Amino acid sequence: MDIADTPAAVRLDHDLRRLIQELHRSSGGAVALISGRSIADIDRLFPGTRLPAAGQHGIERRDAVGVIERHAFPAERLEWARERLAAAAAGKPGLLVEDKGLSLALHYRRVPRLAGYAHRVMRSLLRRVGAQYCIQTGKRVVEMKPTGKDKGVAVLEFMREAPFEGRTPAFVGDDATDEYGFATVNRLRGYSIKVGRGPTAARWRLPNVEAVQRWLRSI
Repeated sequence: MDIADTPAAVRLDHDLRRLIQELHRSSGGAVALISGRSIADIDRLFPGTRLPAAGQHGIERRDAVGVIERHAFPAERLEWARERLAAAAAGKPGLLVEDKGLSLALHYRRVPRLAGYAHRVMRSLLRRVGAQYCIQTGKRVVEMKPTGKDKGVAVLEFMREAPFEGRTPAFVGDDATDEYGFATVNRLRGYSIKVGRGPTAARWRLPNVEAVQRWLRSI
């Protein structure tokens, strides 16, 4: 999907949503959504459907039978960072704090000139909360999340379970955070597909979302 002014403003194209749902059915359920968004937000984009999903870069994951697991982490440290981050963004119009529950994101998509400030704020908070958290960067966003999980780890977790086990993985993404997924899929000798421009570890590339839809229709 293309980047929107705010995360809440994103609306998934009806045809793309239908294609993913049809692919999920025709593959026997072997389609998972792996996102920086929370699982609740993923479900908002797919109303009426509960696909296997990994949210917040794999910190929470719902398997094919609907069981949700969440990565254990020291929540009190994140609460401290939540308060400080809100204060740091309050005096900078255009910055947006997104509280995902298990991670915090600072978006500067409306004010790209504040990219440096956003990254400095997150790095300063990280020094206080400790090594059990890490910084994750993406498209005009910087996040603080618990360490030990990423999109590549989520791919591995799905691939150990039915109905994914024994299949060849294909991973499609357009963000810097998707590079973890690409690297994992490459090791599994699957299909890593970057959408759009930019350096990547992916072995294939599609130019835009429309090309992704054409590829899904061909499947």
